Amino acid sequence: MLNRRELVGAGVALTVAAPALAGRGAAKKKADRFVRRAGTHFTIGGKPYHYAGANMWYGAWLGADAAYGDRARLRRELDALAAMGVTNLRVLASSEDSPLLHAVAPAMHDKAGHYNQALLGGLDYLLAEMAKRHMRAVLYLTNFWEWSGGMMTYLSYVNGGHFINNGDPAHPWPEFPDAVAAFYHTPAAMALFRKHVHVMVGRTNSVTKVAYANDPTIMAWQLGNEPRPGGGDKVGLPNLPAFHAWVQSSAKLIKTLAPHQLVCTGSEGLKGSLEREEIVKATHSIPEIDYLTCHVWPLNWDWVNAANLASTEASGAAKIDDYVSAHIRIAGDLGKPLVIEEFGYPRDGGSYDVKATTAFKDRFYRQIYGAVEANVKIGGPVAGTNFWAWNGEGRPAHSDYRFVPGDTSWVGDPPHEPQGWYGVFDSDASNKAIIREHAATIAKIGATKATA
Repeated sequence: MLNRRELVGAGVALTVAAPALAGRGAAKKKADRFVRRAGTHFTIGGKPYHYAGANMWYGAWLGADAAYGDRARLRRELDALAAMGVTNLRVLASSEDSPLLHAVAPAMHDKAGHYNQALLGGLDYLLAEMAKRHMRAVLYLTNFWEWSGGMMTYLSYVNGGHFINNGDPAHPWPEFPDAVAAFYHTPAAMALFRKHVHVMVGRTNSVTKVAYANDPTIMAWQLGNEPRPGGGDKVGLPNLPAFHAWVQSSAKLIKTLAPHQLVCTGSEGLKGSLEREEIVKATHSIPEIDYLTCHVWPLNWDWVNAANLASTEASGAAKIDDYVSAHIRIAGDLGKPLVIEEFGYPRDGGSYDVKATTAFKDRFYRQIYGAVEANVKIGGPVAGTNFWAWNGEGRPAHSDYRFVPGDTSWVGDPPHEPQGWYGVFDSDASNKAIIREHAATIAKIGATKATA
């Protein structure tokens, strides 16, 4: 693949020597619909690409031609998101049949490498429908956390079935993340992960008949959801060489299989890097990693109190500003784009009920979007956002708001979390209006830059 400088040089030579060839080269360049990286920015066909996006981890499950799927609802959800101006979805592309308490079922594959063809078909269908709506996908290939099986499940496959559940009182924090971090120096577990990478990145869509690696609908592959070297310094610091070796080898593998698509880590940023800027930089300076990601979870990190948002909101907002600003600066230092790809906030009163108001959550969304818009306007490295997460028509199925295996009312809050904790319902009018306004602003800025 020629880089920008080589394309310019080649274009000059071809113009002099063979105008007809130059015309074909220009047409090929114009037809390039893959998302590319140019320094701190994304481009499509040489024009700037910024986006307002969402997380919709359950897309393959909803798209499955099975009892737990609902393709009509999936189409309605995509239409609703498109109407708000959402053009990018971050989607789970892996789940392991797992002994863990809160892992989603059904899973995509098991220990023996047998795949659930209905779920794979569900992902195919999702991507085909996204393409019709000019949306892009970011697909993550495993999970540091338990709710889709993930790394702990891979370890259980090769260590005789041993595992611990996240949140088990017998294993207080940070025992779970420290145990998961053994994945990076367990060759047999990583080999199973690499097999899955080959299956997914090497797949051909059963609906469109287009190879995933040749599908511009797929913007990027992520190594995983929130990979980190460990839960704390005691395990995480000694584990850094193994962690970085996994990041680079996995990214190289994906680049070999899908050279036209971007690769990133899926990291939380500083919170997933032992709170050390030098670790964020070391991880994301790896050449095969195209961009940085940042996740913002004020409640999970005890920056706000769900039962007393009024008195903790201001101090939390200051920490949010500092956290986002730090990642913008780090991205600038590394010369790579930044995507704020997860951010969530509780409903008023800490309620999970769909009828609960969202005044504090609305202000949080405005804060994130305001920082993004300001940075995009000055040509900074922020390239996009994916709020967590789209619930749409989904509703909690039980009065205690807990997911039960067999539930099919998919929402953006994963199985280990209260259903309704962070997701945006289709009835959240004010929240949706803020997303719509931001998407329109980003589209307007992008159009201005494209014609500049």
